[in-house]
Amino acid sequence: MPPRSETLSFPITLQQEHRLIFTRDIFAGDNPVLEELLTPREPGEHVRALVFQDAALAEAFPGLAGKIVGWFESRRDKFELAGPPITVRGGEGVKNDFRELEAAWAAINRAGMCRHSYIIAVGGGAMLDMSGFAAATAHRGIPLIRVPTTSLSQGDGGVGVKNGINHFGKKNWLGAFVIPHAVVNDAAFLEALPLRDRRAGLIEAVKVALIRDGSFFEFIAARVEALARFEREPFEAVIRESARQHLEHIATAGDPFERGSARPLDFGHWAAHKLEQLTEFRVSHGEAVAIGIAMDVLYARRTGLLPEPMAERILGLIQRLGFELFAPVREIRGPSGRQDMLDGLEEFREHLGGRLSIPMITAPGRRREIHEIDGAVVKSAFEELRNRYG
Repeated sequence: MPPRSETLSFPITLQQEHRLIFTRDIFAGDNPVLEELLTPREPGEHVRALVFQDAALAEAFPGLAGKIVGWFESRRDKFELAGPPITVRGGEGVKNDFRELEAAWAAINRAGMCRHSYIIAVGGGAMLDMSGFAAATAHRGIPLIRVPTTSLSQGDGGVGVKNGINHFGKKNWLGAFVIPHAVVNDAAFLEALPLRDRRAGLIEAVKVALIRDGSFFEFIAARVEALARFEREPFEAVIRESARQHLEHIATAGDPFERGSARPLDFGHWAAHKLEQLTEFRVSHGEAVAIGIAMDVLYARRTGLLPEPMAERILGLIQRLGFELFAPVREIRGPSGRQDMLDGLEEFREHLGGRLSIPMITAPGRRREIHEIDGAVVKSAFEELRNRYG
């Protein structure tokens, strides 16, 4: 008699490299970075690429599209630009409208892109999220080169392996984990950012310093006034180190696709994601993260995890960088009967699966995962922020 059941199992090992390149003026005629990245999949193959550019970037750099076209024209013997650069809406709105994703898919289809082609996405984090998801799902995956252009995306979101859009009123409900072909941080793009957008990346640097590296926190603290003035050398150094810290954690911490419950790089983010929604995205992601970190710092202080002097020092540093520590939200009840802000905890747990796991700190560079959150303490922390900074 044959066995009732049989299991066959073969290991599949994929060796992938997560690359981050730092440069300045990637589309300059004499810059070799992009040429080295657009490698043919087969010998002698002509490489085709399609470029998506952020609308805000196109406005800040009106000659960018022409520069991109010129770069490819000067190398037409090796590379082909599959069409004029496609301008895509930037900001969180591009992730809230499914039609934006469908338009990206349509552009990829019209251009006849395939798995031997490349998508080059040039823009802020939200635009990279949407374009990356379009690339990941077209033909089950077209290689993506990310060129993040904001301080927030260069220091954090743009160097990661996550793509996605918002759906069902929830952040990043639809998405995919994909290691990009490469990430290129071009420091020249930072110089044209509005001050609000330039500041945003600093809070993710503070975040990664708090959960990973106390010496990096002290580096930021020693230069806080210069950073608040966006002095070029310290500003670029902090964004660069933030990117390195994020990349190192993703590549070496053992869970790049977040299959476990812990998500340490999201310190302060459970509240931030909900805060963005409750303010209808008038509060940007960076601004929401600043408030989310402040809430978690107060929670840690109130529960005895973090000494009060250090909590005050962290809050003061965030303020000195120019961030507000409170934003009014809609005070309505969600389906669970709790305040909507607290519903963010359940959405955070659902997004990961498994048990609730929230990163907290006991000191800069010292992280502790906690698995239960006291709603009353969260509410009192939020009220303290309202009373102190509202």
